[in-house]
Amino acid sequence: MSSISASPTVAIPVVLPTSKAVLWLAGTVFLALLVYYFIGVDQGATSIFGSDTHVHEFVHDARHFLGFPCH
Repeated sequence: MSSISASPTVAIPVVLPTSKAVLWLAGTVFLALLVYYFIGVDQGATSIFGSDTHVHEFVHDARHFLGFPCH
């Protein structure tokens, strides 16, 4: 019988340059704040887009599911 010797798998960490990591972090924070505004803050009547309620109605069920009151 032959014995198969398996070498252990070694995880190699991925290191991003600092400037690239900061760019990714800034982009992620911006996207998260944008999503938070549209789901949690935009009320239609107080929208930054005027009194248009399309965004509010589009995310209406998500607002209630996440616990944000809107009416």
